[in-house]
Amino acid sequence: MRDGFGFLDELAPGIRWDSKYATWDNFTGKPVDGYLVNRIVGTQELCTALAQARDKAANLGLGLLLWDGYRPQRAVDAFLRWAQEPEPADDARKRIHYPAITRPEMFEKGYVAARSGHSRGSTVDLTLFDLGSGELLDMGGDHDLMDVVSHHGASGISATATRNRAQLCSVMESCGFSRYDNEWWHYSLLDEPYPDTYFDFPIA
Repeated sequence: MRDGFGFLDELAPGIRWDSKYATWDNFTGKPVDGYLVNRIVGTQELCTALAQARDKAANLGLGLLLWDGYRPQRAVDAFLRWAQEPEPADDARKRIHYPAITRPEMFEKGYVAARSGHSRGSTVDLTLFDLGSGELLDMGGDHDLMDVVSHHGASGISATATRNRAQLCSVMESCGFSRYDNEWWHYSLLDEPYPDTYFDFPIA
């Protein structure tokens, strides 16, 4: 592990996770370069702030579920290569994750970046769940749905989903995070420790 980084489950216990890019359940349809284990890594500062967010959410009867944290640069490079591959005629991943755009448009429209804040170690993708039932809250769309419906303030989602997105935003912003307007699940630490460094060590 790189100095200044740690595993979320060790530094902020009590937060659920499912590292999507370490699994087959992501927009590429396979595990991504650099994700060798299904664990979330982040800077120590990120994990400290997430522990605060965990406690804030718990006071509301809610928990945090993380899908991604630190993302090796080699994973971003793999996304770039994947985006240049021909799209299958009937791609289930497209229907789920990018139904209205092409692979290259993911980058053009800001859903995936060639230089990702995730690679600096202080950005997360996450949602809320009910602590009593364990059920995820309705957010009006799933993680990595690259569509305007995922934008903050999007029309066409239910009042419940709108309220749940606002609740997640309130929790995260109160703990020192800023939202990304195109993705309701994406938050970055405002005072990140490595604002100009893109790391490439694997998650192992």
